[in-house]
Amino acid sequence: MRPTLNSTELEAKIHSAGSLLVFGAHPDDIEYGCGGVIANETQAGRKAHFVVCSPGEAGSNGTPEIRKAESTEAARLLGASIEFLDLDGDAHLEIRVGHAIKLAELIRRYKPSTVLVCSTTANQHPDHARLGELVRDATRLARYGGLKELLEQPTHTIEQLFFYAVTPDGEPRGITPIYVNVSPVKVMSAWTQAMEAHKSQRATRNYIELQLTRAKLLGARAGLDYAIALYPNEPLVFTSLAEAGRGARSF
Repeated sequence: MRPTLNSTELEAKIHSAGSLLVFGAHPDDIEYGCGGVIANETQAGRKAHFVVCSPGEAGSNGTPEIRKAESTEAARLLGASIEFLDLDGDAHLEIRVGHAIKLAELIRRYKPSTVLVCSTTANQHPDHARLGELVRDATRLARYGGLKELLEQPTHTIEQLFFYAVTPDGEPRGITPIYVNVSPVKVMSAWTQAMEAHKSQRATRNYIELQLTRAKLLGARAGLDYAIALYPNEPLVFTSLAEAGRGARSF
């Protein structure tokens, strides 16, 4: 029989796992793409910090001021802190070494164990894919001790980089995902409220229904009420198979 962790052991393991640093290209990406995962982690005791890389000024609905306010409230509901980073602007993000170094500086500053960012899949909002590439590069640059632009900061190596998909089109092909159980009532409540905070974005489409339906379908596949898929950038390493959870197939 596989050994299981009791609640005290699980809480200690979660606390020892360190903090999360979560990047989004626009003010609502994190909440729609992986908000349930964030609620699950923060309610278990982990710290999370959001970095939003544009105010969403190119969107069809909402002003930058409105969208920043919505994002700030959503982060609060998820138990996370938040900041806004000025790169090239909404729908203008470019792959630049300078951007990757700026993001690496944030990784060195916050020293997360886990980084989440939107996927690098091409057939989605171009800012999503480009930010995914930039953050992936930044996690490497954060480790390099000789990088002249960051010599004043100590290096930092993260433990995991996960991609999330804001929309079904952003789901990577060829990467086996992990499923995070977001079924607990408190988790689902916080996630739903965080998505509802983005009132301006519901003017043209019911994004909340889209995300909840995706989570319901993934959950059904895994024998859960709701689940969110994350896509690891590289193979995960376990010290014991007891850490590996269970397989998603339930039939």
